[in-house]
Amino acid sequence: MKSNPKKLKTQIGHVKPREITEEMKESYIDYAMSVIISRALPDVRDGLKPVQRRILYTMHEMGLRHDAKFRKSATVVGEAMGKFHPHGDAAIYAALVRMAQDFSLRYPLIRGQGNFASIDNPTEAAAMRYTEAKLSRIGGELLKDIEKDTVDFTDNYDGTRKEPTVLPAPLPNLLLNGCLGIAVGMATSIPPHNLSEICDATIYLIDHPKATTEDLFQFIEGPDFPTGGIIYDKKQVCAAYSQGRGPILIRGRADILESKTGSQIVISEIPFGVRKSALIQQIARLVQEKKIAGVKEIRDESDREGLRIVVGLKRGTLPKRILNLFYKLTSLQTIFHLNMLAIVDGIQPKVLSLTEILEHFILHRKEVVFRRTSFELGKAQEKAHILEGLNKALRKIDLVIKTIKSSKNREEAQKNLVKKFKLTEIQANAILEMKLSALAKLEREKIASQLKQTKEKILELSSILKSKKKIKEIIKKELKEYKENFGDERRTRVFLQKVKEIAPEDLIVREPTVITLTQKGFIKRLKPSVLRVQKRGGKGVLGQKTVGEDIVKHLVYANTHDNLLFFTDSGKVFRTKVFEVPEADRVSRGKNLLNFLEISSEERVLDLIPLSREEPQIGYLVMVTKNGIIKKTEISEFGKVRRTGLVAIKLKKGDLLRKVSKSSGNDEIILVTKKGKSIRFKEKDVRAMGRGAAGVRGIKLAKGDEVIGMEIIRNIEISKYRKLKKQYLLVVTENGYGKQTELSRYRLQKRGGTGIKAARITKKTGDLVASKTLKGAKKHLISISQKGQVIKVPLSSIPEMGRATQGVKIMRLDEGDRVASITCV
Repeated sequence: MKSNPKKLKTQIGHVKPREITEEMKESYIDYAMSVIISRALPDVRDGLKPVQRRILYTMHEMGLRHDAKFRKSATVVGEAMGKFHPHGDAAIYAALVRMAQDFSLRYPLIRGQGNFASIDNPTEAAAMRYTEAKLSRIGGELLKDIEKDTVDFTDNYDGTRKEPTVLPAPLPNLLLNGCLGIAVGMATSIPPHNLSEICDATIYLIDHPKATTEDLFQFIEGPDFPTGGIIYDKKQVCAAYSQGRGPILIRGRADILESKTGSQIVISEIPFGVRKSALIQQIARLVQEKKIAGVKEIRDESDREGLRIVVGLKRGTLPKRILNLFYKLTSLQTIFHLNMLAIVDGIQPKVLSLTEILEHFILHRKEVVFRRTSFELGKAQEKAHILEGLNKALRKIDLVIKTIKSSKNREEAQKNLVKKFKLTEIQANAILEMKLSALAKLEREKIASQLKQTKEKILELSSILKSKKKIKEIIKKELKEYKENFGDERRTRVFLQKVKEIAPEDLIVREPTVITLTQKGFIKRLKPSVLRVQKRGGKGVLGQKTVGEDIVKHLVYANTHDNLLFFTDSGKVFRTKVFEVPEADRVSRGKNLLNFLEISSEERVLDLIPLSREEPQIGYLVMVTKNGIIKKTEISEFGKVRRTGLVAIKLKKGDLLRKVSKSSGNDEIILVTKKGKSIRFKEKDVRAMGRGAAGVRGIKLAKGDEVIGMEIIRNIEISKYRKLKKQYLLVVTENGYGKQTELSRYRLQKRGGTGIKAARITKKTGDLVASKTLKGAKKHLISISQKGQVIKVPLSSIPEMGRATQGVKIMRLDEGDRVASITCV
């Protein structure tokens, strides 16, 4: 069926076809602006969203001032919804509840009676039929003088009554209580502040209109959250306020208490917006997942006095480390993202700096004070006008009475008074309504006095309207009064310094550890306590599984917080933290170095050396190669080892780096070879060289011999231990034999000689594989074999012998197995 174009045109009337994209674009923009202006964002002048303003005005109209009786919250919600706010009752009640919560607002605008929720569950208030509310003192102050034509009114949603577009607000409520809101495409996040500080800053800005945010920060320290907490880095906070946006780091307040049963961490303040129950659940989950070890119990001891979460720790646990973990892994440390977005001039959303917010507030107060003064002037002039008429009538009272008596009715009496005494209709009506008691002498004097006072008030109000300075003085005076009446101490502490960034090592227990590394690059660390002490000559226990032809090459004793340097056969050095080496059980193979070092698969690690973070990095690293070449380089040259490594020594073809040790520059060095030779010389015989140098000869080797060890004899220890005869050189052979020899038996020689005998090498003992100098603090020797067998024996069980002896059996080995490395703890 074909349609008639003329008939169709008549049917559709004035409807015009339009692109759907254009229609959607316009509709979306209209919707977005409606949400931004009418729902989500606060006005910069009174710091309120429309729903909050309507609730407060409704309570004002109902007479629910701070000294009135409480009324059901449902009544307030019903009145606000029926008269002003065209949205659901749930949204209105939620806004009412938040304005009554002392943990949500720094200065609550409503006093609530009943269950208005808690910091644990801020949205779980009782139903509105169970709770009661009225304006708080400071909430009532926001509406002060609203009846004096101080603000504009507009029609409500159905045009049946008027509502204020903004409240008079004698205080900058936007800063006092802050605001959180999400609009369409934008959001606001303004923290609360301290009233006393804001009043002082506003007064300063009135006196110094060109003041910057930095100037105002001599009064304002930063946010002042109702839940307390600690803010760090005031400089960064000031920068955020200058720009109107930026991060602010907040920590809860936690104290460490020591007791006989162990340490406790007591949390008494939490960051703003964090739920107490959620924080406790976070801690409990971390303990359950074993991400935090050492926590014995978690108790919630909060009561009406305040918040208190007690975390009991096991004995031996480091409370500072646990607290750092709380800061790192829970909401005990959070970031408040400052974004001071507000509505300016009633229509424009804008990000404002601290100074701009106060400037807009001051402009608002100037207008309010001007309009209030104008209103009061008008009222005073009306009163003076009437009083002048009464005063004129009282002076001729007998004639006035005669005129009234001779009139037929009120209307005629009014006309006669106006005509005869030159009065206005208003004055004539006032005379007609005057009581006979006003004819008494004292009453006549009272009217004259009132007239005089009213005229003085008119002069004063007129002078205020003509003087911007006087208006400023009134604003300042009122702010000082509010500071005296409502000011209080800060709850949130602000520190000048930056919060120390929690480094990974702050979360790791500082403890000794043993590191093993195989020839094929498998590394692990384990606690020394997992290796039980055994008798000398035993077989030990399996310390590490090896696969195929892989063998254990290195065993190092270090601390978890140390830096660990890896020296490779290419003469390069790499670095990582000891705690970054994966911890494993005793028999585990470990992880390949390629997982956390940028080292090529062709390179082999030839030595490991731990560097303590606590010790000053001065002195030298002394390096010796398999072929007896020695070199020393300042430690400072290894301070910034790149992930891709640095050159440590230039090696000749066929040579390998064998050992690296730290020295002071004034020590002595002893080198030991696998065929049982040793040489002791002064470190000064080796000059310092750069990282790219090759070094000089340390010992002249016989054919088939090579260096297996190098020990540094500290200069400070030389005289001490020489006198006490308590320093020894320990040597261990590949077949598990070892001995101690007093260091005084190794005479001082010149660098580059063939050396003297350190041990008698036989087929039974095998070649030397390791050496160590021993001091009084070390008590145990740990030896590991190529196939992963490990034994821990007391050093006291290894006898002292001469240089040319074989030693005693320390470790019993399987056939084909050899000692790989040793360390002393």
